[in-house]
Amino acid sequence: MTKLFIAALAVAGLLVLIGLLRAQPRGDPLRPGQPAPDFSLPDASGELHSLRSYRGGWLVLYFYPKDDTPGCTREACEFRDGYREIRGLNAKVLGVSLDDAGSHGDFAEKYHLPFPLLSDKTGTVARQYGALWSLGPIRFAKRHSFLIDPQGKLAKIYRKVDPATHTGQIVQDLQALQGN
Repeated sequence: MTKLFIAALAVAGLLVLIGLLRAQPRGDPLRPGQPAPDFSLPDASGELHSLRSYRGGWLVLYFYPKDDTPGCTREACEFRDGYREIRGLNAKVLGVSLDDAGSHGDFAEKYHLPFPLLSDKTGTVARQYGALWSLGPIRFAKRHSFLIDPQGKLAKIYRKVDPATHTGQIVQDLQALQGN
């Protein structure tokens, strides 16, 4: 019985390891200067937002794991607090997670978020942006952000995001990219 139990643990451990290896990104297919992947996702009220509707201005597209969790709340509130400055740089903000529209509506209302949160329930858009993490039935968007220029091209990609300082980093990069 003990040998069978140890063998079962070994197999389970191996399966977890394989799953973790598969969950890791295999290089970053997206590069600054490339067209940003198009998307069409609903916000909390069901209104669809697509990349092409944001042409002509800068766009901050940020992916986050889960509504109303500590890191995600911190990041959303930092974007809220810096929103006026971001808008002053001709940029808009969109948050994206795999949560449903109802969850987004509650989250946005609770923290008075002035920008839309988009629901990517299937994870299709997160996958296109290399921001989908999955291990079996567990799936969520990684904390990645993308600065998209007025022509719809990727200007900056952020794969390592600190929720406490990310908004300041976005503002500095927008200023630098715009020559301010």
